[in-house]
Amino acid sequence: MLLRSQPPDPGGTPYDAPGVKAFLPFVLLATGAIWETVDGSLRPAWLSWTGLAVMSALYVLTVITAFRRRTVPARVTLAALAAVVFALAIVLGGGWYYLFPLLGIACGITLYGRAVRVATAAVPLGAALVVWAGGGSLESILAFSWGTFSAGVVVAVILHLHAIIGELNETRQRLAEAAVAQERLRFSRDLHDLLGHTLSVIVVKAEAVRRLTRRDPAQAERQAADIEAVGRQALTEVREAVTGYRAGSLADELTRARDALAAAGVRVSVHRTGPPLAAQAEALLGWVVREGVTNIIRHSGATEAEFDLTGLTLTIRDNGTNAPQPTADTGSGLRGLAERLGQAGGGIEAGPHPQGGFHLTATLPPGE
Repeated sequence: MLLRSQPPDPGGTPYDAPGVKAFLPFVLLATGAIWETVDGSLRPAWLSWTGLAVMSALYVLTVITAFRRRTVPARVTLAALAAVVFALAIVLGGGWYYLFPLLGIACGITLYGRAVRVATAAVPLGAALVVWAGGGSLESILAFSWGTFSAGVVVAVILHLHAIIGELNETRQRLAEAAVAQERLRFSRDLHDLLGHTLSVIVVKAEAVRRLTRRDPAQAERQAADIEAVGRQALTEVREAVTGYRAGSLADELTRARDALAAAGVRVSVHRTGPPLAAQAEALLGWVVREGVTNIIRHSGATEAEFDLTGLTLTIRDNGTNAPQPTADTGSGLRGLAERLGQAGGGIEAGPHPQGGFHLTATLPPGE
C-alpha cells in the first residue's frame, strides 16, 4: 500500500499540496448527526450538542496539529477523537455512523508509515462492528466500513504523492544548483587557461618591444603588432568561451605556441604522427598546449621545447632548469587541466624529465 513515511508539510507547499483549509470542510460529514440533533429526535439534546461540539473541536485540532508537524499532540487528539466518535456512534447510532469516514480522514492526515496502515484497517473494522451491533443491515455495514477505509487511504495516498512531488522538486532544484556550480567551475577554468596563456604571451612580447625600441624599431613595431593581434585573438576566444561554443584547432594552437615561444627566445620543434583527430580531442589537446606554453614561458627558463603528438598522446618537454613551483597559478592551471581531461576519461602526468627539464604528458582514451 502506497502511504507516506513522514508528516504532512505544514500549510501546503509551493506545488499546491493540500493544507489545513482543504480538510476542515470535511467536518460537514457530520451532517446526519447535526440533522438528528436539530430536529430534536435525540434525547437528551444536551448530549448530542455536546458530542457534536467536542467531536468538531477535536477534529479541527487534530488537523491543525498534524499539519504543524507536532506528531505527539496530533496523535493524542486523534486518539481522543476516535474515543468520542466510537462512543457517540455506539450510544446514539443512526446518522452518527457518518462520523467514521471523518475519523478515517483524520487518521490519513495524522498517521504515516506503519501506523496509518494499521489505523486504516482497524477503524473500518471497528465501524463495521459498531454498525452490526446497532442492528444495521449488511449494506450499511459494508457502506460505512468501506467509506471509512477509502476515506483514510485516499487522503494518506494524496499526501504521500504530494510529499514525493516535493522531494522530486527539491532534488531537481539541487541538481540545477549543482549544474550551475559545475558550469561556473568550467567557465572559471576556461578563463584561467585562456587569459593565463594570453597574458603571458603579451608580457613576453611587451618585454621584447621594450628591449628593441631603440636598437631595432622595425622589429619592435612588429612585436607590438603581434601584441595587438594576440589581444584581439584573446578577446575573440573569451567571447567564444562565454557563449560556451569554443572549439579550438590543435594546429592553430601549435602555431601560436611556436610564435609565442619564439618571441620568448625558446626554440621549438613539433612532431606529429597518427591519423587526424576528432574535434573534441583537438580541443582538449589544444588546452594542453596552452598550459604547457604558459608554464614554459612563466616558470621554466627553458631555451628549447619539443611538442610530440603521437595518436592521442601529447608530450611537451623543455630543457628548463626551473621546474614549475606549486604556486596558486601553476597549481590551478594543472589541476584545471587534469579535471578537464578527467571528464573525458583521460589524464595528465607532469614532472621533471629524467634527461633534464620538465615534461607534461596528456593522454586521451580511444574514440575521443
